[in-house]
Amino acid sequence: MTPILNFIVAVVVAAVVLMIVSRLNLGLSVANFTAAIISAVVIALVGAVVLWLLGALGISIGGGLLGTIIFLIVAAVVLMLSDRFVSGMKVNGFGGAIIAAIAIAVVYWIVGWLLGLLGIQIWTPL
Repeated sequence: MTPILNFIVAVVVAAVVLMIVSRLNLGLSVANFTAAIISAVVIALVGAVVLWLLGALGISIGGGLLGTIIFLIVAAVVLMLSDRFVSGMKVNGFGGAIIAAIAIAVVYWIVGWLLGLLGIQIWTPL
């Protein structure tokens, strides 16, 4: 697939994942699919900026358990920051953001695995 088509597929998949997590009531709610698409793009942009800032400050996210915990906290902060920019998205505090970040990771992994079985690879920006 072309890079633009990969990006569109990744945004649509991320929006579907946000809708699924929203319907599971796990600390994140999205009003509709349009808000989910906007949220997916904003989350990707905010995540890229936050990770760039961390890199500019010399803070790297390593591997292992500590790296996973740090990445989870960064993902929760990204969700909370994105909540400020998207009117159709609501995050229920830091605890809700942590739970939503875990749920998004799990659902995104499952959707990516299922699409992989169909021969469709998802491009992930981060």
